[in-house]
Amino acid sequence: MKKVGLQMNILMAVTLSFCLSLLGTLSSGHFTVPGFLMSFGISTVISLIIGFLVPMKKLEDGLVRKCGIEEHSLPARLLSSLVSDLIYTPILTFSMVFMAYRQATAHGSKMPFLPSFIKSLILSLIVAYIIIFIVKPLFLKFIMKQNGMSGAPADKS
Repeated sequence: MKKVGLQMNILMAVTLSFCLSLLGTLSSGHFTVPGFLMSFGISTVISLIIGFLVPMKKLEDGLVRKCGIEEHSLPARLLSSLVSDLIYTPILTFSMVFMAYRQATAHGSKMPFLPSFIKSLILSLIVAYIIIFIVKPLFLKFIMKQNGMSGAPADKS
């Protein structure tokens, strides 16, 4: 199961980092390929570190049980997606906005940090939640199949 967790961490880190980096650079109004690649690289490293440090599955499953929600149900998936979103997205968004702020101010531009961060955080939380909710079960099913295990139980919605 550690192998499955490691593979999930990598797939989710790369996917979430790609999507949020693309969203951030496009919504900034100053999209550049080098800016996107730098954002994607840094975001991926941060996501991988979070994934290695935070036992997401244990945390999500514990919260689902504590809330009295049936495991593998639609409400459980919605809650698990929210937990992942609230752990990863604020850290990634802060890092990316701070990086953009530092670059902008270094080049003489005036970029208000807090309004930029709040706007970006709200947008990122919404987009990341949808991405996590959609791709997480798909990745889990794929990884389980690749490792010769039966997939997770279907949603009981």
